[in-house]
Amino acid sequence: MKVFKFGGASLKDATGVRNVASILQKYQPESLVVVVSAMGKTTNALEEVVTAHAKQTGHAQELYEALKERHYVIMRELFDEGDEVFNAVNDTFVEGEWVLDDKPADNYDYMYDQIVCMGELVSSKIVAAYFNKVGLKTAWLDARDVVATDNTYREGWVIWDKTKANTQKIVAPMLAGGGFVLTQGFIGSTSENFTTTLGREGSDYSAAIFSHCLDAEGMFIWKDVPGVLNADPRLFENVIKLDRLSYKEAIEMTYYGAQVIHPKTIKPLQNKNIPLFVKSFLDPDAPGTEISSDTEDTYPPIVVVEKNQTLLHISTNDYSFVAEQHMARLFGKLADLRLFVNMMQNTAISFTICVPNIADRVAKFIKDVSDEFKVKTETDLELITVRHYTQETIDNLKKGKMVLFEERIRNTMQMVVKNIPPIERREVELERAKG
Repeated sequence: MKVFKFGGASLKDATGVRNVASILQKYQPESLVVVVSAMGKTTNALEEVVTAHAKQTGHAQELYEALKERHYVIMRELFDEGDEVFNAVNDTFVEGEWVLDDKPADNYDYMYDQIVCMGELVSSKIVAAYFNKVGLKTAWLDARDVVATDNTYREGWVIWDKTKANTQKIVAPMLAGGGFVLTQGFIGSTSENFTTTLGREGSDYSAAIFSHCLDAEGMFIWKDVPGVLNADPRLFENVIKLDRLSYKEAIEMTYYGAQVIHPKTIKPLQNKNIPLFVKSFLDPDAPGTEISSDTEDTYPPIVVVEKNQTLLHISTNDYSFVAEQHMARLFGKLADLRLFVNMMQNTAISFTICVPNIADRVAKFIKDVSDEFKVKTETDLELITVRHYTQETIDNLKKGKMVLFEERIRNTMQMVVKNIPPIERREVELERAKG
């Protein structure tokens, strides 16, 4: 029994859906759970709907209608007019319209989850219907009936005992009936039956949850790259595909921001020694990358770049030392706001942290600590992390950058940098040449 996950890039249009079906034709005799994301950039579009509704701009319905039409265009390419899938998808979209008909909820994150989940629900209904149309026997499953979470909206924490019980009660019998089971990534449900999401790009994690609960022999993530690469090919040339990775190295990579796999994916697999295969839906017969315990920890330099970072320079109002009690308060507030600290450094009277530039959360943090601390910000920064670094790699990465601070620990080097404008860059190069 295997679990396959297909992301939005593989399902961005009718051609993509057909390609996924052709891949699965080869696995028809097998027992599969197929986890799908929203189509293309649907989640981004739904986030715009949420923002418009929250701010009451008057454009939420217009944006929602445009999104619906994009899905209907795909459906008209895949199905004959009058196919029952049109009604099924329309009924799902109506659920989102009910949310938009109400006043914005006080809890933004709650409202976000009730609207953004429509992407996965609609995508899964379209894909399941198409699979059945082309002879791939497929049962549609609502992931919210299985994945139980707490009430942490936009980043629900899985209640594992309940989720495992739901899996055995609901999913196992569906698999026993033959054919594929197709469900959604990214979403779960609270005990009050409110929808939650598992964090941005959380469909990988959903697939890992199902893999863990079903004791899968393997989990497969299908992407538009040949496997796990040692750097982002959109940012660097001559990247290297890693044929094999250990669980440990994969966890390190995702912790530092590598986008190829959701950070929470590895642990449920490692706990049951389930191998993860990252393969290309553009070249499905290529070997891809295997992530498992049976690997060597010898790797080339692995580079992770996180853009849109902010430095917060924090000091006490009375110029006293930044001591343990200050740290406790600051980290308590960061935890409350779910602001992840990517890097930190302190002096006697100041404390600097690098966090993602989530504007509303950063502003709330500064406001909430202003009674005791002064906070200065630097924005438009990048955080570069290099695993298994060499000095040559670091020197190349620093070209055209101003390094604000850096840190090296064992196999890992991190630096927060700012791009130097071309004119200033020339001046810096001249100064370096002189010195």
